[in-house]
Parts: sequence; structure tokens; C-alpha cells
Amino acid sequence: MAIITKELALEIVKKLKAKVEKQTKAHDIASVYHEGKMIAHFGIRRGSRRDLGHDHIPEQIFLRPREARLLAQCPLSREGWIKIMSDKGKL
Repeated sequence: MAIITKELALEIVKKLKAKVEKQTKAHDIASVYHEGKMIAHFGIRRGSRRDLGHDHIPEQIFLRPREARLLAQCPLSREGWIKIMSDKGKL
């Protein structure tokens, strides 16, 4: 299984150009917009343990765990992700 760490979660935020809203609870919320509409959002744990899993993210950005990891590690671009969303009818 492809584990999404906090570090990878933050890379996904950068890659998707997500807007992060600070929350009062244990998670911040990253929202991804395309053409002015929010198309996905996911939580990022604020805890100090960077190894805690963020395995909820793939489902929330409509990818398989391996695809989400590839998105964080560069082989998949934002444009590629947008194409996947379009192909899945999410846009």
C-alpha cells in the first residue's frame, strides 16, 4: 500500500496549487480549484509526527493510493490530474 505521509501531503498541496485554510481543530483543509470551482478538498494533520498516515487523501482527490503517491513525487502533473478528473466526470 502506498502510504501518504505529511511530507507527501504537503507536496500534493503544492502540486495541485491547493489553498490551505487553517482550522481550529487537528487538521487544516486544502481545497483544490479549477476554473473557479472547488473540485476537491482534503485534510492535513497538523501533528508533529510526520510519519502519521494521510491515507484518506487518495480517496478525497479521486485517485488510487499509488497515483496519489506519484502525484506527490512528480511523475503526475496537475494537468495530468485534471485530465483524470475530467475522464472520471468529476469536473
